[in-house]
Amino acid sequence: MAKDKKTDSTPAKKKVPVNQPKSGGLKEYFKGVKTETKKVVWPTRKELTSYTIVVLVACVFFGLVIWGLDSAFLAALRELLKINI
Repeated sequence: MAKDKKTDSTPAKKKVPVNQPKSGGLKEYFKGVKTETKKVVWPTRKELTSYTIVVLVACVFFGLVIWGLDSAFLAALRELLKINI
């Protein structure tokens, strides 16, 4: 036996906008920014200096590693392809 097609008797749902902007605009936005900025726990000068040194040392270290790998690959390719410069 073949099944009869059922018709959907539920009413169509209305589309409701999900992200409506709140009133207040730019002024309210910057008030919120100021409020949130006051909640931030800022690092001390000693912590900031320490973190800065760590970042600089890491940058120098990884820069030297990448330079070394690049030089090694260049030397290997020159040898493999018999390129003399």
